[in-house]
Amino acid sequence: MTTVSAPRIEHHREPLGIGESRPRLSWTLSDAPADWKQQSYAVTVVHADDDETVEVASSEQVLVPWPGRALESRERVAVRVSVQGADGGWSDPSPETWLETGLLHPEDWSARPVGLELDENPESDARRATLVRRGFRVDGEIARARLYATAHGLYDAEINGIRVGSDTLSPGWTVYRERLRYYTYDVTDLLRNGENALGAWLGDGWYRGRLGWRGGRRNIFGGDLSFLGQLEITYTDGTRQTLSTDDAWKGAPSPILRSGIYDGEDHDARQEVPAWSTAAFDDGVWMPVTVRDRDPRTLVAPTGPPVRVTEDVAPLAVLTSPRGARILDFGQNLVGRVRIRVTGPRGSTVTLRTSEVLQEGEIYTRPLRSARSTDHYTLAGRPDGEEWEPRFTFHGFRYVEIDGWPGDLDADAAAGALTARVLHTDLERTGWFACSDPLVEQLHRNVVWGMRGNFLDIPTDCPQRDERVGWTGDIQVFGPTASTLFDVSGILSGWLRDVEADQLPDGTVPWFVPVVPTHKVWDPIRPGAAWGDVATLLPWTLHQRFGDVGVLAAQFESARRWVDKIESVAGPDRLWNEGFQLGDWLDPAAPPQDPGAGRTDRYLVATAYFARSARAVADMARVLDRSAEADRYAALAAEVAAAFRAAYVKPDGTMTSDAQTAYALAIAFDLLPDPAQRAKAGDRLAELVHADGNRIATGFVGTPLVCDALTLTGHVDTAYDLLLEKDCPSWLYQVVHGATTIWERWDALLPDGTVNPGSMTSFNHYALGAVADWLHRSVAGLAPADPGYRRIRFAPRPGGGLTHASATQLTPYGEASISWRIEQDELKVDLVVPVGATAELDLPGQDTEKLGHGAHTRSVPLSG
Repeated sequence: MTTVSAPRIEHHREPLGIGESRPRLSWTLSDAPADWKQQSYAVTVVHADDDETVEVASSEQVLVPWPGRALESRERVAVRVSVQGADGGWSDPSPETWLETGLLHPEDWSARPVGLELDENPESDARRATLVRRGFRVDGEIARARLYATAHGLYDAEINGIRVGSDTLSPGWTVYRERLRYYTYDVTDLLRNGENALGAWLGDGWYRGRLGWRGGRRNIFGGDLSFLGQLEITYTDGTRQTLSTDDAWKGAPSPILRSGIYDGEDHDARQEVPAWSTAAFDDGVWMPVTVRDRDPRTLVAPTGPPVRVTEDVAPLAVLTSPRGARILDFGQNLVGRVRIRVTGPRGSTVTLRTSEVLQEGEIYTRPLRSARSTDHYTLAGRPDGEEWEPRFTFHGFRYVEIDGWPGDLDADAAAGALTARVLHTDLERTGWFACSDPLVEQLHRNVVWGMRGNFLDIPTDCPQRDERVGWTGDIQVFGPTASTLFDVSGILSGWLRDVEADQLPDGTVPWFVPVVPTHKVWDPIRPGAAWGDVATLLPWTLHQRFGDVGVLAAQFESARRWVDKIESVAGPDRLWNEGFQLGDWLDPAAPPQDPGAGRTDRYLVATAYFARSARAVADMARVLDRSAEADRYAALAAEVAAAFRAAYVKPDGTMTSDAQTAYALAIAFDLLPDPAQRAKAGDRLAELVHADGNRIATGFVGTPLVCDALTLTGHVDTAYDLLLEKDCPSWLYQVVHGATTIWERWDALLPDGTVNPGSMTSFNHYALGAVADWLHRSVAGLAPADPGYRRIRFAPRPGGGLTHASATQLTPYGEASISWRIEQDELKVDLVVPVGATAELDLPGQDTEKLGHGAHTRSVPLSG
């Protein structure tokens, strides 16, 4: 009998405090007989006072509309699903999923931001973190209790001395003036009858801490540290008690003397306030708080999971540098912070200084630019030892120099006294890849680790230096890979709302979101190809990978306004051939201090993207049944493509920029409808790859496309040559030189082991790792053929001497997988199609075959 999974609520992993009153539902099916198809489904919503069941004649099972009445604020319901096949039989009901809405309306909020007014230098990076608290009484039997919390700055909440929640660096980074995220916590078990206390730590974070490079700016979003909390206690008799942040709260300086995203944290344990968040604490000497303002209409529930500690990593080695410094090597470039357990004299200080690389045996911090990236912990001198980790910062590092350790560092490290705690948005892993080449497998691991470190509340460019911002071009090119490796549907659909919030009135999309003030190159904001196109191409990617029409509806106006802006800039000739452009950023042939001066004409890049985005808006409009707009933008896309060919494609089929990125764009963006011209472009691209010794000759724009362009034009072997090259620049050059993440520059580490002298040498930048999506789709051969993998394309293209490869994908319909191996002269393939999906199998030299759900095995002779 067909089995139905517990339904998923929108894109939430944990549907507590959601912001949707009519959330969409998804489920997966298993154990269905061959050829079984869902014909109808029934959703039962269990309310507090009744059950509501709605039957729908539909085969859909991904993001289906909410079937019943809209939910109210704070409403908690259970949902279960049954499905019916063509034979008329119904499945057993699925397990129930409990969901609960947050505060859906501005009038639900009574809390206001509260914090201290301290005499401090507003331009200092050493402003003190603070504490705020309030005592309260509970009288009666509690049915449930919820804390709704956010902050100007970052917060950690405590009730009765116990940390609330497992999230960190909350509420994260949004366009605060428009959207301040709040989180909902079930705190029922933390309360007790009688006296209780609620408190919060407050730190600068992105809200008022230093952001940006070349010194950066402070107080970009505000100058206050404030906690906004609303504790609602519902008693079993139905009455509700609300404790909101107001002028009755009190505050005090915390033992965190300074804390910054870039600079690290200084904590003096001698100044800790024991039991400050317990009911027994006397706050008589604490200061009254100041009540600030926040428009409750700007408070939004999260669309994705929060940042959490997801893994602990022990040091691989304890090193001694040539100058005698002690250095921990964690064996992996990661993002997070170090937890220490230490015993020592009162007043002694342990210093932890991080770096991604060593040079001449010492930690090398020049790539961090002005980021101090250092933590200090001053001991209280407790005889039974102390445990600490930074609270409001994070670092990108593999190595940590330890100074002032009071014990035997080697023995203590071996005993687990120093641990790297890995931080990132707690995304669900959805894509896995393996193959017979260990270097390619390491490359894939590097992409995964790079993505983990750079999906820290927003999709960032790098996690270590004085930058760490949401560059739009990076996630535009990496979006397909991100959507393969992890479920990014929630985090990215939320971030796209911030893209629209920061989009200029004329439609210009910023270089990075949220926007922070920077120096003259980036300010004022100007439209730039590949970066601004995130407004069109990322929503389309999310639709394709997750089957989400809602993200298209939500972002259509933003996408349309971007294309309208470029249309106005390009003018009647449809060529975007003037203005500031980054081009094929970080083409390895570009001068170190002019990374946009690559081999491909930057205006060729811009016009190609203009055509691609116009086509994306037309496609979005078609899905949304906006036929007039679909026709308009399709016509515009055709005009731009024609102008592109007239300006940049020569009569013999070569291009005015005889460079790999130019051909990759023309092929991958389908700008060459003439088969002969397209074939010529593919041939020339392959020639250029071989002429460059199979080394990379592309930057941020060309690198995600070049292997696909070669594959699409029948040059799979050349794509493998490019993939497997080990000389610089290449993907595997980084691997053989010890990389554990993807670098910003192909040669961030030079062949002699020294760091590239340029100012941009991040060792954790995911953009150039976008090749991983090609590994899944072409090497292993698993790709979506219809949105959300409703139809799956299995099309492995063995080559490069690989003897086996495999990919597994948790699609919205369930787990799909493919595994192929070469045995003697045969290609043997095993694959699984989830129930609710269909597939097409395209094996080399064979006719395409249609498949239904279930496990399938094929064996075909290898050609040639």
